[in-house]
Amino acid sequence: MEKNYYILKSGRLRRKQNTVYFEDKDGQKPIPVNAINAIFAFGELDINSKLLLFLSKNKIAVHFFNYYGFYSGSFYPREYLLSGFLLVKQAESYLNPERRINIAKEFIRTASFNILQNLNYYERQGKDVSATIRAIESERNNIETARNIPELMGSEGRMRDLYYQSFDSMLRPGFEFEKRTKRPPENMINCLISFGNQLLYTAVLSEIYHTQLNPTISYLHEPGARRFSLSLDVSEVFKPIIVDRIIFNLINNRIIKEEHFDDNLKFCYLNEAGRRIFLSHFDEKMKTTIQHKTLKRKVSYRTLIRLECYRLIKHIIEGKKYEGFRMWW
Repeated sequence: MEKNYYILKSGRLRRKQNTVYFEDKDGQKPIPVNAINAIFAFGELDINSKLLLFLSKNKIAVHFFNYYGFYSGSFYPREYLLSGFLLVKQAESYLNPERRINIAKEFIRTASFNILQNLNYYERQGKDVSATIRAIESERNNIETARNIPELMGSEGRMRDLYYQSFDSMLRPGFEFEKRTKRPPENMINCLISFGNQLLYTAVLSEIYHTQLNPTISYLHEPGARRFSLSLDVSEVFKPIIVDRIIFNLINNRIIKEEHFDDNLKFCYLNEAGRRIFLSHFDEKMKTTIQHKTLKRKVSYRTLIRLECYRLIKHIIEGKKYEGFRMWW
């Protein structure tokens, strides 16, 4: 099974014959490229074109994060599953206002459904989230009446604000949410959300790479220069399923603590120990399998993301109704 490989230290990434090594002051360690889906680099790396050519040949993306754990960019290998037909159809779906908004609405329908699943779980645990559930259910009606993308994004933003406001009811004391702040995150909860969302964004990008979809043509988020906006679209579906549930587990089970964060100039970030904890749980979550209702077999969370891409492809090419992945647990 392919897996992600995480580098948290600074050093040198080099190729020697058909092997890639990571070198630092403690020595060198081989990286099993034949079993790697993508590399996540959190330290400063020395690399060269010889290495990048080898990674491209082996279809391995590298995602770079800065000192504070913020996403910087990706080495996206040359696409190997090219389809001019799909590219044209993908662009046509974007350029047709009705087709575009129908896809965008399904992203939001699915994301809000998965958010409600999280809230319903905590309501069964006796948490005070009933009012939030009713408010989000009411706001979901605006998805169907939205006439354009800005209206739809406004509805999505209001639902997510309601959801975030309920975090204090679901999380143990000491991790108060206050409000959503992104650039930069101002407290521990915002730090975890931002870090997790960036990891998911890059994981989704890696899965898109292994399909024929073009990652720059999106439907909910506006395509723009220097970003893979389709990854943002697909991430909306999986944030509540993957990122949020990791955060709830880390906090409520006292796995991550205040000592795993650092404050610097009024913003908060995970220190190395905190990143190791989060990455360990993120990687474990991506490898975890569930019994798929339709396929009648076990698939990993990472595979669920790729299957989401395939569903989108079937909709774009064959006109089969796109229905996002809704969790049932």
